[in-house]
Amino acid sequence: MNKEFDVVIVGGGMVGAAVACGLGGTALKVAVVEQAIPEAFSEGQAHDLRVSALSLASKTILESVGAWSGVLSRRSCPFRRMRVWETSGDTEFNSDDINLPELGFIVENRVTQLALLERLLEFDNVELIAPATIKKINYSVTGQTTLQLQDGGEIQTKMLVAADGGNSRVRQAVGLGVTSWDYKQHAMVIYIETGYEQQDITWQRFVPSGPQAFLPLTGSYGSIVWYNSADEVRRLKSLSNEELIAELTATFPDCLGKVKQVLGVASFPLKRQHAQQYVKQGVALVGDAAHMINPLAGQGVNIGLLDAAALAEVLVEAREKGEEIGDVTVLKRFEKMRRNENLRMMTVMDVFYRVFSNDVLPLKFFRNLGLGLAERISPVKNKVMRMAIGLDGNLPKLARGELLR
Repeated sequence: MNKEFDVVIVGGGMVGAAVACGLGGTALKVAVVEQAIPEAFSEGQAHDLRVSALSLASKTILESVGAWSGVLSRRSCPFRRMRVWETSGDTEFNSDDINLPELGFIVENRVTQLALLERLLEFDNVELIAPATIKKINYSVTGQTTLQLQDGGEIQTKMLVAADGGNSRVRQAVGLGVTSWDYKQHAMVIYIETGYEQQDITWQRFVPSGPQAFLPLTGSYGSIVWYNSADEVRRLKSLSNEELIAELTATFPDCLGKVKQVLGVASFPLKRQHAQQYVKQGVALVGDAAHMINPLAGQGVNIGLLDAAALAEVLVEAREKGEEIGDVTVLKRFEKMRRNENLRMMTVMDVFYRVFSNDVLPLKFFRNLGLGLAERISPVKNKVMRMAIGLDGNLPKLARGELLR
C-alpha cells in the first residue's frame, strides 16, 4: 500500500477517532492509523476498568459528529449529582440547579472509541488503516511526511496529527518537547458491585493520603478510584478480594454502600505532562500526546475531545479558505484555542489536588470554609458547575452543536 492523504491521524483512540469524525464528510482525504481495534461490545460483558466521566460538552461533540447514538446503543450511566467533601466542608452539585437533566455520563472508554470508529467508517473521505504498526516516521518540514508501515506499505501526508498517547512516537519524531513531573502518588481503580441499585451521583472525598472517588456504572456496579502512595497501592493490590473488601469497608465512607464483590483492579502512577508547543509545520498534537492531567476531576478525555473539535474546525475552515492546512500559521490558530485553556485546567486541578491532599491546619480551615461558602452561595456554585461540565468558556463549534460540513 502506497497512498497519499491530506490528513493522517496516528492513533484511533477516542481523541484521534473524534478528529477523524470531525473531518468526516468534508473535502479532506483522511486516514487513521491504529495499532489494534478494540474488542466488540457485548451487553453481557463486565464493565471495563477504564471509564471516563464525559462532560456535556463532550456529549455535544459526540452528537455533532454522529457518534453519540453509538454510545447510547451500547452502555452509559448518566449522573445528576456531584458531591465533594472533607471533614466539615461539603458541597453537592445538582443538575436541577441549572435546569439540566444530567451533569454528564460515565462511559467505558472502549464504548466511546467503538462508537467513534463505527461512525468514521460511514464517511467516504475517511479510511481506517488497522491493525497497523508504524515502522518509521520520516518527517519533512518542506514536503511530504512519510510513514513506513511494518507490512511494507507507505503513507504520505502534509498534515500529521499525533493522537498516539502520552509517549507519543509522532511527537518524539518531529522534535516537540514536553515538561513533566510525577505526583509521587498512584491511583488504584477498583471495579465493584455494591449493595445499591444504579446511582446518579459521583463523589470525591479528600483525606490527607489523597482523594477517594466513586463513579456509578449501570446496574449495581461502580468504579472506585483510590489515590495513595505507590507502596500503599502495591500493598492493596497484593490483598485477596476478601481482604480488599475489608479495607474498602473500613476506609471508605458509608455512602459507598456495602461492597458485595471486587471484580477488577488496576493502578497507574499520577503524572503531569504538557507539550511545550502543540504544533509545528505539518504537525499538531491532540489529547495525551499534548497533555497529561491529574485525573482528579476526570477532565483528561474531556479536554482531549475539545482538542479534537478545535483542530477539526481549524483544518476545515482553512481548506474552505484555500489555505495550506499544514502551514504552521494555520495550526497556530488551533494552539491558540487550546493550549492556554488546557494549561488553565491543569493548573486548577493541581491547586485543588495540593490544597486538599494534606493535613495542614490552616489549609484545612480555608478549604472547609471554601466548600461551605460554595454550598451556600448559589451563583458561585452554579458557575463552578457549568465550568466543570464544559458549558462555559471559548468552546469549539462542534462543542456548541454546530456542524463543520
